[in-house]
Amino acid sequence: MSTAADQIINALRAGHEELAALVRDLKEDDLRRPSGASEWQVSQVLSHLGSGAEIGLAGLTAAIEGKPTPDGDFNRTVWQRWDAMSPEEHAAGFLESNQRLVEAYEALDADTRSSLRINLGFLPEPVDVATAARFRLSEFALHQWDTEVAFNQYAAVTPEAVPLLIEQIGGMLGWTSRPQELGGREATLLVRLRDPERTFGLRLGEQITLTDAPEQSDGELSLPAEAWLRLVTGRLGPRYTPDGVQVTGSLLTLEDLRRVFVGF
Repeated sequence: MSTAADQIINALRAGHEELAALVRDLKEDDLRRPSGASEWQVSQVLSHLGSGAEIGLAGLTAAIEGKPTPDGDFNRTVWQRWDAMSPEEHAAGFLESNQRLVEAYEALDADTRSSLRINLGFLPEPVDVATAARFRLSEFALHQWDTEVAFNQYAAVTPEAVPLLIEQIGGMLGWTSRPQELGGREATLLVRLRDPERTFGLRLGEQITLTDAPEQSDGELSLPAEAWLRLVTGRLGPRYTPDGVQVTGSLLTLEDLRRVFVGF
């Protein structure tokens, strides 16, 4: 029986294979293109993913070996080294570093995937393999989109990742949203997702939170689950919005939601 950890690790592999196939053919001019991340070129996204994979592998290895997790000084050394690389080195380094991290997750046997606890360094206590891998999947899948959309405006978050990530969106809203953009307005929307189907509430006010599906709402947001992921992480600009995204009700528009969800 496939566990959550198994599914997430499989999605990490699928995403790596898709992105690696693109990256292997990129030339210097391609690597300098603007990415879907507003302030980064493609090579800078790959640098972020590659350095993150290196840091993630160090933490995973420390957990397996029962050693302390490398500290902030280690992370800063990794970032400085990657910052000094050329665009071509970013691409080659990403391919190697991310492959090593995915292979390390794949090498964990069933008992270890269940019992191992990993200190991520920014949470109050160590987490299980599924949680650690899901954090990586969230970062990887969205930055994979940032890279791919530089060459294909119709790019979408890899399908294997979408159902595994939509369940954790509620925990991200505190740092992917700007409630002040509402100008004091408050509203509750009924959200209907497709592929996979989900129905719940989105409460917008001084805080942005998810709720159970409301019996009464101020409007409805209907869209593919993949587009929902990109909306709440600041990646659903007009150029990248697929058909079938609809906001009803008079209090908020899709453009209002785009301003609220700035992402990362």
